[in-house]
Amino acid sequence: MRNKRIGKRTMKMQNSPTIISTASIVGPKEGKGPLKDKFDVILSDDLYGEKTWELAESKMIQTALETAVQKVEKQLDDIEFLFGGDLINQIFPASFAARALGIPFCGIYGACSTMALGMCLSSIVVDGGFADYALNGTSSHYCTAERQFRFPLELGNQKPMTAQWTVTGAGSALISSSGEGPKVKYITIGKVVDKGIEDGNNMGAAMAPAAVDTIYSYFEDTKDDPKSFDLIATGDLGQLGKKITADLLRQRGIDIFDVYTDCGLEIFDLEQQDVHCGGSGCGCSATVFASYIYPKLVNKEFKKVMLVSTGALLSPTSTLQKQTIPCIAHAVVIESE
Repeated sequence: MRNKRIGKRTMKMQNSPTIISTASIVGPKEGKGPLKDKFDVILSDDLYGEKTWELAESKMIQTALETAVQKVEKQLDDIEFLFGGDLINQIFPASFAARALGIPFCGIYGACSTMALGMCLSSIVVDGGFADYALNGTSSHYCTAERQFRFPLELGNQKPMTAQWTVTGAGSALISSSGEGPKVKYITIGKVVDKGIEDGNNMGAAMAPAAVDTIYSYFEDTKDDPKSFDLIATGDLGQLGKKITADLLRQRGIDIFDVYTDCGLEIFDLEQQDVHCGGSGCGCSATVFASYIYPKLVNKEFKKVMLVSTGALLSPTSTLQKQTIPCIAHAVVIESE
């Protein structure tokens, strides 16, 4: 019985799962950006007291998950599902965090779309009556991502201006069947889109068509009006990808320009911080949503928001084998009631 399906790809939540808390933790560079006063934790050291960057990333996501639970005075034993992932091989930062937390764990990989994907899955299990509390979170780290996907930092390679800066940060959201807070109303699951981009230093151009596909599908399915939104935020397309997305949607009859931003442009000051096209990484949309967007929904400064986290599904192996970059985007529509 498909009574929760709207159109081809969008699901309507009948029981309005509630986002009852969020949490964010970022590195030193992010802590000097425009949102510096909004994060729960700002690290003074990228290693976070650990021996490796990967273990530091795992500790970051664990901190974000624990903080979201503590904010609403719940216990880890109250949480019935944990959805999490990251960019690193076999999502070991998230898996190691789940080992410490002891919550039933569904490891997910959506690259930088993981925050929205986790929120989609958490909303589905809560709306379906399978859980009262579902926790999700994700992370990224500049040093771990550079080591895995690009070049060792010691080489000091120069990046082209189309490149972005991977956010060192982790964000989480706790979704409940009851309680006060913004409600998840719709989710739209993305399709894998590949327009033939091969350049791993031009991720905004690679991911923009996937964002366009998901955003257009939501409006096609629901017949909603872009003007009804206070904010539509893509995950980490950066300066170039944001422009491509807005232009391609306008060509298809959807004008989001007046309400559109990209999390990769919110987290850094492009004029003062050397990040080229902006921020990227799983932690980009996760920390911006948790620290900036969610509080505005709680305070009713935003009444209706669409978060569209975007991800590039490449790997070091696919890059070495000269494959193009498949991408995906997932959308969550949240309303403040």
